[in-house]
Amino acid sequence: MFDRLGELAAEHAELERALADPGLHADPDKARDFGRRYAELTPIVNAYREWQQTEDDEAAARELAAEDPSFAAEAAQLKARQAELEEQLRRMLIPRDPNDGRDVILEIKAGEGGDESALFAGDLLRMYQRYAERHHWATEILDSTVTGLGGVKAATLAVKGKKGAPGQGAWARLKYEGGVHRVQRVPVTESQGRIHTSAAGVLVMPEAEQVEIDIDPNDVRTDVFRSSGPGGQSVNTTDSAVRLTHVPTGIVVSCQNEKSQLQNKEQAMRILRARLLAQAQHHADEKASAERRSQVRTVDRSERVRTYNFPENRISDHRVGYKAYNLDQVVDGDLDAVIDSLADAEMAEKLGDDGNSGA
Repeated sequence: MFDRLGELAAEHAELERALADPGLHADPDKARDFGRRYAELTPIVNAYREWQQTEDDEAAARELAAEDPSFAAEAAQLKARQAELEEQLRRMLIPRDPNDGRDVILEIKAGEGGDESALFAGDLLRMYQRYAERHHWATEILDSTVTGLGGVKAATLAVKGKKGAPGQGAWARLKYEGGVHRVQRVPVTESQGRIHTSAAGVLVMPEAEQVEIDIDPNDVRTDVFRSSGPGGQSVNTTDSAVRLTHVPTGIVVSCQNEKSQLQNKEQAMRILRARLLAQAQHHADEKASAERRSQVRTVDRSERVRTYNFPENRISDHRVGYKAYNLDQVVDGDLDAVIDSLADAEMAEKLGDDGNSGA
């Protein structure tokens, strides 16, 4: 497990020297890549150095304990600390998701259930907005189509997480949200108090930086049309809505939230870049392919990843068997316990695969 730690420490020292060179920063992209790798390696190298120091101190304490038994307790404490650091390093050496530091584009679409499904999709949108607020992340609705009862037929939300330390990006937490979410409750439109079941689909994509996805303008067909639904007078009476079709892949993106055609086109391009990045990763990486397959394919109740049971105030995640009776808090953005259960399950699976560890 520790074979590579010396190499990582040497790489960390080399990155530190490179980042101190002003010439490196003449190339912003290279400087950003070096900075990300340095931030990723720093906690590993710090733990490795502490482990080395603890090992030396424990050996010295054992030698002293042979002559003075009072050092035996100190040696035992240092040995226990060594074991803690070894487990910590083992976890740190597990391959990280390279997208963990990225921002996220999250799409929510109503599925089966008519008006109730659209109302539930709106609840999910607000849930993710409130979750982002709890983490001091910024959110931006790139596009949405609302219904007459205040529900959401479809919405696209951008989430900007923290920068810097690995695992602090929005993707590191929200990547587990992809799939079909099922709700069980009495709809506001139900006059006889019967519980209905409906569903909404969530698709989560890491947001691509413009330099990563180069889109040939000749490959994109742009159509403009009149916005529909609530909005100001200018929104509903001018051809400000934009639909982009990426001809080589057939991906179609539309935006109509903004008042100007230019703004809608910019938002649509952000979504298109994210979809193209997700597609490229889907084809290039087997692991990413498995993750994409686990997300929503059809918004069907039978392919659920999570159930929100309002009469019982129960939240259930069917992938890991998580269950809690604080649904009211979850829909208000208190999602961490649910997401932690999924992250812990992923970590346990990776820890079980000792043959693939590496930083």
